[in-house]
Amino acid sequence: MSHTILSTYANHRKLVQVEEITSEHPWRWLVAGWQDLKQTPATSIGYGALITIISYLVTLVTVLSGLFYLIPVLLGGFFLVAPALGLGLYEISRRNELGEPANILHTWRAIRDHSFAVSTMGAAMAICFVAWFLTASLIFMLMSRGFTPNLENALPYLFSLENQPMLAVGTLVGGCFAVGVFSISVVSVPLLLDREDVDVMSAMRISYQAFRFNLVPLLAWAGLIVLVIMAGFLTLYVGLAIGFPVVAHASWHAYRDMIRR
Repeated sequence: MSHTILSTYANHRKLVQVEEITSEHPWRWLVAGWQDLKQTPATSIGYGALITIISYLVTLVTVLSGLFYLIPVLLGGFFLVAPALGLGLYEISRRNELGEPANILHTWRAIRDHSFAVSTMGAAMAICFVAWFLTASLIFMLMSRGFTPNLENALPYLFSLENQPMLAVGTLVGGCFAVGVFSISVVSVPLLLDREDVDVMSAMRISYQAFRFNLVPLLAWAGLIVLVIMAGFLTLYVGLAIGFPVVAHASWHAYRDMIRR
């Protein structure tokens, strides 16, 4: 079944057709993402390596600033901004689909040519990230009972029995933030790359409708994304060099399967 999404402007023109998918699609997307990475390994892994280096730098600055206890919050926030970070990889998948050459220059051109749309989406995601950061800080202040973290006690406290209620609340609230951002970004950034006639607000609305019509498969897809990216975190970010490109390439195929002109 498909659903027609119309413009909210006066002309009410047809924007896209949203297709319904099955629970098998997320696995197909991962396979397709892996195939894209194998087709352009140097560009894809190089892009992923850049994400890895940025992650190291952010972590280093956080630790040197004495704010190491905020690292879990920042890791959670990564999921809020990741869709915008994958734009260059969506372009690689698009070019692979068309049989065109794809290299790192094409990723930068895509970012440059769509800078306004992507920066607007990025700003929206950044606002969500700041809101999550402030909320997580408030949860910590209200539930930590005056605990002052340092390098010796932060990790044991994080996994202690005493901290489980705060960990549960933080995870639940963070999950709500992540699902909200996922619903408006699951196809919006690839759509903005692919279509010049769709504005940012329309792209987010289309993404939300795609999420609503495909709730169960897309929640499964979100779970797979979390597993792949968490595996990258657990390898001290090294796995992000491969995991992030695979997920980003797969996200392009998710867009292609759900959105039709």
